Amino acid sequence: MSAGKYRKDHNCLNCGFYVEEHYCSRCGQPNLELKENFWQFISHSIAHYFHFDNKFFQTLVPLLTKPGKVTLDYLAGKRARYINPISMYIFVSIVYFLVVSPPKSLEKTKKETQTDIAKAEQKQKAVLDSIGEPLAKAGIGKGFSETAHQAIKQSLDVETFRELTFKQQDTVLKNLKATYQTNKSDSLSKVIKKLNEIHNIKNDSTYVAYLARQKTLTADEKDNFIERYIEKRRIGFGENGAFIKEQLEHNRPKQYFLFMPLMALFIMLNFRKNHIKYLDHLIFTIHGMTAFFMVSIIIQPLRRLLPESLSLIASCLGICIIAWICWYLFKSLKIFYQRKTSTTIWRMVWIIILYGISINIAETIMANLIFYIAT
Repeated sequence: MSAGKYRKDHNCLNCGFYVEEHYCSRCGQPNLELKENFWQFISHSIAHYFHFDNKFFQTLVPLLTKPGKVTLDYLAGKRARYINPISMYIFVSIVYFLVVSPPKSLEKTKKETQTDIAKAEQKQKAVLDSIGEPLAKAGIGKGFSETAHQAIKQSLDVETFRELTFKQQDTVLKNLKATYQTNKSDSLSKVIKKLNEIHNIKNDSTYVAYLARQKTLTADEKDNFIERYIEKRRIGFGENGAFIKEQLEHNRPKQYFLFMPLMALFIMLNFRKNHIKYLDHLIFTIHGMTAFFMVSIIIQPLRRLLPESLSLIASCLGICIIAWICWYLFKSLKIFYQRKTSTTIWRMVWIIILYGISINIAETIMANLIFYIAT
């Protein structure tokens, strides 16, 4: 251990037994000098708690570059060179949570908001400049008011219409309906119907607003009990979407930890003919999850730091992570379980499907629990 200086005396300070070299053969305590500076104290404490020292890199390098080897060596009894799987996983998962988890506030910065507004304005201008032909096909001439004419132009771009405020949308629709009363155009009728659906969704941004709009409808137009319940859930999830997403990301490391035994069970079921104990499957799963965390710690912050102009590179890095996961899972399963390539691929696909279904079910349940707590 490099965290201190070894004593020249051969008596163990802990149990008094004779120490031949650096460690007591009775209690295992290192025969170190008691005097140490602050940094030696800190490094010694960390190394002692996590069983680190040079073991960290002796475990990390083969864990990332030689899938399955660390698990095989560990189960074969070659454990002195490696960190305990649980200790390694706990340390790496803490770092993963601190580095990879998104910031608490999911709101855009002022600069980002201004950029988005500028882009929306540019997009809207491009649509308005090229709107002549659709207007002609709709049978709308130049005899209408400039306000109505401009409203029709805006309405033909659905995405631009979505970005308008509720009052702006309301003004556009009123102008469109007034125009339609003068010119009974089928094309314009379809546009009004489509934009009216979008307008209703924005109007129903709260459940109170939704109920108020329902009161204005006829008995045939009103939603029934089930439709109202579904709409209440949709609006509620929309209002609390950012909070729910933040909480899911916050609890993701815990979720991965709790699902490791289930992942090990899926692996055991798919490779049951190997007649391996469940604990061995679990150790294999812990090593694999640790490797995944280590790669994510490097790649995910890099993707987040890339500017928007390099979004293609960020997308490529995301694809690279998925490709690496598939490669690592295949290689580790192939080496550890010693099965044919076709069998390994087939079993791997089944493991991914089962694990993905379980994760989706768990996140749905968690999202509902978070929603009920929040509301």
